[in-house]
Amino acid sequence: MVTVATPPRAARVSLHDRFADLAARLLPPSLLLLVMRFGAAAIFFLSGRTKVEGWFTITDSAYELFEYEYALPLIPTKIATVAATVSEHVFPILLVLGLGTRYAALALLGMTMVIEIFVYPDAWPTHLSWAGLLLPLIAMGGGKVSLDRALGIL
Repeated sequence: MVTVATPPRAARVSLHDRFADLAARLLPPSLLLLVMRFGAAAIFFLSGRTKVEGWFTITDSAYELFEYEYALPLIPTKIATVAATVSEHVFPILLVLGLGTRYAALALLGMTMVIEIFVYPDAWPTHLSWAGLLLPLIAMGGGKVSLDRALGIL
């Protein structure tokens, strides 16, 4: 029988502590917030681009999508289509720039909640991952690499 020596607990904790310290140095909060901003922006911007052609002409299929598949209560189809399409373009751009980060993230979180509640309630794992990107941005802002920081808007 072969016996494998297990390092003492202190050595295991020390290795863990060294890894945690390295990760903290390589992944500072400013980098994590930047990745969250770009990740969330990509999700919404790419969705917005499917609703337009050319520079910014909302397609007939986008209007049909909002009329038949999304069918939001209390909001007329045309208004919902334009509002969502504009939002999916403007707020992601603001996130990438880190300008008005908290408000842009809050707006996209609101959009996520509407989609979850009224459109695709079974897609909660996807929407939860979007919220996981947006909530830290609401709480902490855009970080050091943002126009918010450069302009002192934090």
